[in-house]
Amino acid sequence: MTFSSLIFLFFFTLNLSAQGDAVNGKKLFNANCAACHKLDKNVIGPKLGGMTEVRENAWLKAWIIDNAALQKTDADAREAAKFSPTSMMAFPQFSDQELDDILEYTANPPQKKAVVTLTGSEGATTPVKKNNTLLYILGAIMLVMLLMIFNLYRTITEMKDDLPKRASFSEQAKAVWKAFKRNTFLHFLMTIFFVLLGVWVLFGWFMQMDVNQGYQPIQPIKFSHKIHAGDNKIDCQYCHSSAKNSKTSGIPSANVCMNCHKSISEVADDTAIGQFGKDVLDKEIQKLYDAVGWDSENLKYTGETKPIEWIRVHNLADFVYYNHSQHVNIAGISCQKCHGPVEEMDEVYQFSPLTMDWCISCHRETEVDMTESGYYKKVHEQLAKKYGVKKVTVAEMGGMECGKCHY
Repeated sequence: MTFSSLIFLFFFTLNLSAQGDAVNGKKLFNANCAACHKLDKNVIGPKLGGMTEVRENAWLKAWIIDNAALQKTDADAREAAKFSPTSMMAFPQFSDQELDDILEYTANPPQKKAVVTLTGSEGATTPVKKNNTLLYILGAIMLVMLLMIFNLYRTITEMKDDLPKRASFSEQAKAVWKAFKRNTFLHFLMTIFFVLLGVWVLFGWFMQMDVNQGYQPIQPIKFSHKIHAGDNKIDCQYCHSSAKNSKTSGIPSANVCMNCHKSISEVADDTAIGQFGKDVLDKEIQKLYDAVGWDSENLKYTGETKPIEWIRVHNLADFVYYNHSQHVNIAGISCQKCHGPVEEMDEVYQFSPLTMDWCISCHRETEVDMTESGYYKKVHEQLAKKYGVKKVTVAEMGGMECGKCHY
């Protein structure tokens, strides 16, 4: 055996013995590579599963550490760079062992744990606050019944001398009817009660019209605000960008979603929305691709689009004027003030009643800070003196005027 053969055998054996840790490689891959690469499909960059069978480890390590430098001396590197117009960043911070770990993960990824997907209803609904009006009515009816029985019993007792000792049932019934007709106070009490009861029932029925607190429709795509706004800390106004500049908060276009989901075609193994696991949620991302006409295999738009028919959750009456920009941009009110802890909701529901009383109560309680500007400081002092208060609220600034919300 020649000396050169011994050298080749030594390095070949060394390469075989340099085995990486696939588990640690997965962590490094997810933290540094997963934004542009997948193991099983092309995204911004090519798929990396089995890449060690195509390229030598030494070449792959040189590419990862500084692909730009490798392109200057290697034709294969220049050809590989043509896959995407987006240049890959360098990773000189990786140690040789970490590179072995990443390559081992691409060659032999750990087996995925089975995700149990429960079957059941399409979405869980938040229980709506119970209306106790019927219980109150039932209590009032029982109270009246007790008063009626008491008055009838007292009247019958007073009339017992008029009845024979062994009176028949019909005679007793006639006595009860006679006692009822004689008790004019009971007639008056029942008339007043039923009039008030009718007004109460009618008023309660009208007050519940179009009050949809707790309303949680099933959306065409299982979009989780908890994952996006909660776990990933995406600001509400990144998607609802018109909230600070216009009357409505707006429904974000699917292209806003594609800013991220061009390279996020699947969720993590342990991601779940309620009872739905990875198998279901990956299909939900595919619904987005179908909507915008995105070919995830060839990484291009097909031009065949299909609009997403989102179901509106919050809906004010047509005769109510509400301006998001006035509350968000000027008053500085957070989204959670009206919409609740959206960052904790998998499926959004109507958190607040959005009634007139609810809005007026907020206007009465919310203080207006006008001390930062000299002009408004003077206005604040004049209003505080006029109303005899130390703090001026929205109500005292015109927030109670009918024309502000109804025009």
